[in-house]
Amino acid sequence: MEKILDRFLRYVSVDTQSNEESDSQPSADKEWNLLRMLEAELKALGVETTLDQYGYVMARIPSNIDKKVPAVGFIAHVDTAPDASGADVKPQIVPNYDGTPIPLKGVPGLQLDPADFPEMLHYIGQTLITTDGTTLLGADDKAGVAEIMTAVQYIVEHPEFPHGPICIGFTPDEEIGRGVVKFDVKRFGAQYAYTMDGGEIGELEFENFNAASAKLHVQGRNVHPGSAKGKMKNAILIGQEFNSLLPVDQRPEYTEGYEGFFHLISFKGSVEEADFAYIIRDHDHARFQQKKELIRKVADFVNAKYGEGTVTLEVKDQYYNMREQVEPHYHIIDKAVKAMEMAGVKAKIQPIRGGTDGANLSFKGLPCPNIFAGGLNFHGKMEFVPLESMEKASDVILNIIKLFAE
Repeated sequence: MEKILDRFLRYVSVDTQSNEESDSQPSADKEWNLLRMLEAELKALGVETTLDQYGYVMARIPSNIDKKVPAVGFIAHVDTAPDASGADVKPQIVPNYDGTPIPLKGVPGLQLDPADFPEMLHYIGQTLITTDGTTLLGADDKAGVAEIMTAVQYIVEHPEFPHGPICIGFTPDEEIGRGVVKFDVKRFGAQYAYTMDGGEIGELEFENFNAASAKLHVQGRNVHPGSAKGKMKNAILIGQEFNSLLPVDQRPEYTEGYEGFFHLISFKGSVEEADFAYIIRDHDHARFQQKKELIRKVADFVNAKYGEGTVTLEVKDQYYNMREQVEPHYHIIDKAVKAMEMAGVKAKIQPIRGGTDGANLSFKGLPCPNIFAGGLNFHGKMEFVPLESMEKASDVILNIIKLFAE
């Protein structure tokens, strides 16, 4: 079998950064490179596989047992986040980590320091895979891809391993909230599924944020500053005022657990016009609705002050909390907990302060909680993943399959 480390390193070498400015699916042509690679690898293993026009790789391994058991699926996404470059990734392999800061050699003076990231100390003695400081790593979610592919290879090469029907899915564009927009649940064929897209070892999640995006356009009025009194409307300053009217304590840097937030993710503009982009998050549906109403009221207030049409606000829902769809099928959570115990991992059931493809799939009729892929500090140059966590995740996949077969 190919070692999971070698497989992971092959996958992160492929740039698959998705593009939120694109309307195509996949949003970036380069995502096809890894999708086609996975299709070819699955077919080479003898697994029935398709890759459709939307970039969904779907594969199925038929049952090898006599009794009828539910088909179970495992899903991961191939794209990496737009937040940091995913091109020319140069991973650093740190065997037998000793608890000291790790220099990220691509940027002089930059280091991954347990003083800043104390969770590193949970992995003393293990092999850590880090970035070189110039890109993200791509463990989100190529660790999940590697874990699923390693489990598939094991099943194919061990025909004595008992299992029911197994469905495999790889998706594009999860990082921009469009991962399963055109995913055909019926064609996929699973009754239950798991995304391998969580963080630290042991994470098990079936609650996530309700999510919306908000785009604010500010139309200013530029006049020569020498004669601007009473005439100029500075779009940048109006946008800043808009932002100041949102509650400061509801920003990501001041929230945790079930607390939601408004997050300003980008700004560009001039005196004449400016654009601000937000994401809005809350686990509680009622509070989620209140946040959307509040940002609309702020837009109304600014327009009343500076003139109708000064700001234009577009709010769009992205995904919803999967809990109400998964909880009626709690046995799939119980199986995941048991599968982790069998692998020597203590399950940590917690809400996702984010979202996964599984949230939207759950609302499409495929209950789909999220299991750890092992990585930490996703979406940036401080990302890392312990090798042993990836190995355990692949074991958990096999254990879930065993439990469904029983």
